[in-house]
Amino acid sequence: MGKVIAEISMSADGIVAGPDTSTEHRLGKDGDLLHGWLFEGTDADAEVGRRLFDGAGAFVVGRSMFDVGVDPWGDDGTFKKPVFVVTNRPHEPVVKGPTTFTFVTDGLESTLRQAKAAAGDDNVMLMGGGTTLRQFLLAGLVDELRLHVVPLLFGAGVRLFDAETGRHVRLERTAVHETPNATHLTFRVRN
Repeated sequence: MGKVIAEISMSADGIVAGPDTSTEHRLGKDGDLLHGWLFEGTDADAEVGRRLFDGAGAFVVGRSMFDVGVDPWGDDGTFKKPVFVVTNRPHEPVVKGPTTFTFVTDGLESTLRQAKAAAGDDNVMLMGGGTTLRQFLLAGLVDELRLHVVPLLFGAGVRLFDAETGRHVRLERTAVHETPNATHLTFRVRN
C-alpha cells in the first residue's frame, strides 16, 4: 500500500507562496523564486525534480492551487494521473488529456479515500497549496513530508505553518539532500 506524501517548496522563513496570489501571479508576487531550484538549478536539483512524481498514483491539491494552476498546466493537465481537488465549491470534473480533476466537497478524509482508491498500491501526493498541506498534516493524514527549502528570506506571503494549532506534529528526518539552490528534506510523520 502506498504512502500519503506532502511535498512543497518553501523559503527559509517558511513562505510557500508570495503575496497576492492570482492568475497573473499564480505563486504570488515573486513566488517563482521558490521553485527556481526545479527549473534553473543544478543537475542534482534536476534529479530531485525528476523524482517528484515517482511512485505517484494520484494527487491532491487545494481549490486555490487548481484555480491558478489549471491554465498553465496545459492540455495534458501536467499530472497525467487522477487529481482530487479539496474544495467547498462543487464543480463538474475537468478532463485535460490523461489528467482528470475531481472536486471533493465532503472533507479531507473523503478526498484521501478517493485518492487512495485511485492510486491503488501507489502513493498519494499532496502537492499544495500550503493551507491544504497544513490541514492534512494537522489532521494526522500524512505519512511523509518533503520540504524543499530555498536559501531565501521571503518576508511576506503564505506561510506553511502560520496558525497556532495547539498540537505538535512529530517528524523523523529520513533524508537530506543539499544543493546550492535548495536543501531537500524528507521526514516521516510520526503521529
